[in-house]
Amino acid sequence: MTPDEQDTSALPFSETTPEQVARRTASETAEKTEEHGSKPRPRRAALVYNPVKVDIDVLRSSVEAAEAASDYQPTIWLETTEDDPGTAMARQAVDQGASVVLAAGGDGTVRAVAEGLRGSGLPLALLPRGTGNLLARNLELTLDSIDESVSTAFAGEDRDVDLGVVTLRRPDGSTEERAFVVMAGLGLDAQMIVNTDDDLKKKAGWLAYVKAIGQSLKGGRRIKLRFALDDHDPRIARVHTLLVGNCGSLPANILLLPDAAVDDGVLDIVALRPDGLAAWASIWFKIIVENKLLHRTEIGRKLTGGEDGTKKVHALRYLRGQRLRVEVAEPEEFELDGDAFGEVTGFEIGVEPGGLTVRVP
Repeated sequence: MTPDEQDTSALPFSETTPEQVARRTASETAEKTEEHGSKPRPRRAALVYNPVKVDIDVLRSSVEAAEAASDYQPTIWLETTEDDPGTAMARQAVDQGASVVLAAGGDGTVRAVAEGLRGSGLPLALLPRGTGNLLARNLELTLDSIDESVSTAFAGEDRDVDLGVVTLRRPDGSTEERAFVVMAGLGLDAQMIVNTDDDLKKKAGWLAYVKAIGQSLKGGRRIKLRFALDDHDPRIARVHTLLVGNCGSLPANILLLPDAAVDDGVLDIVALRPDGLAAWASIWFKIIVENKLLHRTEIGRKLTGGEDGTKKVHALRYLRGQRLRVEVAEPEEFELDGDAFGEVTGFEIGVEPGGLTVRVP
């Protein structure tokens, strides 16, 4: 990669040098390690990183400083590829005896590493370097300090969160199982991801999705589907978008799923069913204004028409459950944690309560 091609968003601060970040990381790691006292700590880390998203010199200096400050063995470094954003690398880290696995990259890297760690019990540490950084946002982790993120990875605490698991059914009849940590679905969200210009995304970040949303809204098409939630009888519906979330917050502090919690053992589902511009306006007002400003207070919930705040918005419906089965009349684009996963004719989503351990401050 040439200097001109380097993603400058990987640099936490413009003045950061490897030496500066190493000093800060060592100081923060030593302080956190001292706070734990005699509590046993893992002694070897593995780092799965997207080479396009990180400044490798800065990252290596930070990690080596944390190793020294917390008495870790040398870290296992595993680079992602275009074909595999991190799943096989995470499994390799498990096989090589790592006791914590760091994921340095965007949402795709985090999802893939989480999938690779499924069932291992090893903690996942986040070094967010992407556009959305959705899991880190929902866990209220730092997004712009590499020394803080690395020191947390080596000397933080562990928190169990839920892991979403989906079985996708393809048009050719084949199936595949995938894990996700934030959100899955079809309709506007999936079409927007497919329509997003990757070059514009590198330059403008999440604002690149605005143009893609406009393209995806054209035509106002509806998806005919059959769904069953938990043990309820199947139902027929027509929706513009169907999203299933393990977390509720999106970039720009948009609260799409106001009741979603990353560790409640439940999936939150939202169906968008607008029939015109007025309906779209009510949906966006609900998501951007009511969810963010009003839903979090008792008075706000009363103003919005009830505990779930959906009474006045007929074009939007919220559901909650632990298992959702969906069949679509025609193949539809599907997305997981902000990445396109091709067309599906159906899917089944479940939740593994506490299925993923995340290292937090």
